[in-house]
Amino acid sequence: MAQIRIRFYHALNDLIASVLRNTEIVHNFDRKASVKDMIESFNVPHTEIELILVNGIAVDFNYIVQDDDYIQVYPVSENPGVMLSLRLRPEPSRPPVFIADANLGRLARYLRLLGFDCLYRNDYDDDEAAQIASEQQRTVLTRDRSLLQRKIITYGYFVRADIPEVQTKEVLKRFDLYPLIKSLTRCTRCNGKLVEIGKQAIEHRLEPLTKKHYNRFLICPECSQIYWQGSHCARVKRLVDEFSVEK
Repeated sequence: MAQIRIRFYHALNDLIASVLRNTEIVHNFDRKASVKDMIESFNVPHTEIELILVNGIAVDFNYIVQDDDYIQVYPVSENPGVMLSLRLRPEPSRPPVFIADANLGRLARYLRLLGFDCLYRNDYDDDEAAQIASEQQRTVLTRDRSLLQRKIITYGYFVRADIPEVQTKEVLKRFDLYPLIKSLTRCTRCNGKLVEIGKQAIEHRLEPLTKKHYNRFLICPECSQIYWQGSHCARVKRLVDEFSVEK
């Protein structure tokens, strides 16, 4: 029976059993395993990790764990100064582009409201979401750790909160999105980019009171949804203002 010592740092402690947090864990194993598989056996997805040190030396996910190794595992968000040569993956696009799993529809809509590219469908299965994320280099947002453990997924984040408004603030903080907010520029229904359209071009689609009282309109070229500053705008503005204040 081989034995290792392993420690998870900072935000990774959110993901492991409470009795194992912020301490050095002694772990016995009896089969050949990569450090990725070893770490994920503690329910920590590889997408949450920026740096792995084994006996003080940086390794990648393919490293085969050896008897008596001391493994230190650091999260993405806690290591902004990590040298590029030590990082486990290239930096994601800036701003990042997301795909949310089927259980995070409200979060996806809120991110779109704030101007962020976030794919979402309530019928995405894990295979489809993982494939899209891999092909388009999107960051997966999910409450499903097993989805993030798929090797083809490069970028991902396990959303800790349950409430959509809190989830949104969590994602904004985790990805440092506050400076990049461009509210009301993306369709909350389908994720398309909104463009201005003349009133005459859509007049036939407007209700009489809307036609009478409003003159400026936006439209989504992808799904043809029309937006204007109607009575709902006060609530939307309050929501955007709430999300836009960094805490």
